[in-house]
Amino acid sequence: MEENQEKRWYIAQTSAGFENSVKTNLERRIKSMGMEEYIFQAFIPEVLELEVKADGKKVEKLKKMFPSYVFVEMIVTDESWFVVRNTPGCTGFLGSSGGGTKPVPLSSEEITPILKKCGKLEEVEFEGKIGDKVLIIEGPFKGQIGVVDRIDNSNQKLVVLVYLFGRNTSVELSFFGIELRR
Repeated sequence: MEENQEKRWYIAQTSAGFENSVKTNLERRIKSMGMEEYIFQAFIPEVLELEVKADGKKVEKLKKMFPSYVFVEMIVTDESWFVVRNTPGCTGFLGSSGGGTKPVPLSSEEITPILKKCGKLEEVEFEGKIGDKVLIIEGPFKGQIGVVDRIDNSNQKLVVLVYLFGRNTSVELSFFGIELRR
């Protein structure tokens, strides 16, 4: 099987209510099996919500954004894939059809808002300016060079002009999907 040597986010499915134990078990297995170079972190996306009790008291409570899922940042190799999917309570990967197929990673457009909402990702300002050249490093235009046309720092997105079929085409990308070329 071909190995993906890029650090990406994947979603491990768990039995209902076992998210915390899967996360704990996975963290133990990472250390005991020496997988720190391939499996970097596991987290359960949670948000703080205000709950009103029957007596009218307001109580803050952590609520799981995606019940029965644990997000895992890892480089997929045969060994790292085996460690995660064979963690007690883990039922497999989201995006893996079984039969030995590797899971599909989350795109930066999918994971960035989740990480931001959970406080795991700081706001990032784009270091370039309009007219700068960028290399697209993920998505259908991967490997293409484009020119920055618009910058949206609040949503961490760019509009990049890519030369295709004899004309410039506008492509919206996240800050994490490009590399600045100077």
